[in-house]
Amino acid sequence: MDTSQPLVVTLPARPGREDVARLCAELAAAPPGEVVCEAGALAGADLTAVDALARLSLAAGRRGHRIRFEGVGPELRALLHLTGLAETLGL
Repeated sequence: MDTSQPLVVTLPARPGREDVARLCAELAAAPPGEVVCEAGALAGADLTAVDALARLSLAAGRRGHRIRFEGVGPELRALLHLTGLAETLGL
């Protein structure tokens, strides 16, 4: 990974366990650095989306990455606040 450019990972509209596992593996394979997770394609604000963001955040932290979530819609942002994860995820 070029240290001047962040690694960009994109969540699909309805991320399944396989999608999240693939993205976590991508983070594990990259040297520590800045990561941008594009979450704008997420189809809805539900616990599946919350789980995906939380798992990516944990995977990034374990590998020394600094992750930033972009495109998080207002409904998902509200759900993250309700679950207590908004601040943990930097939102």
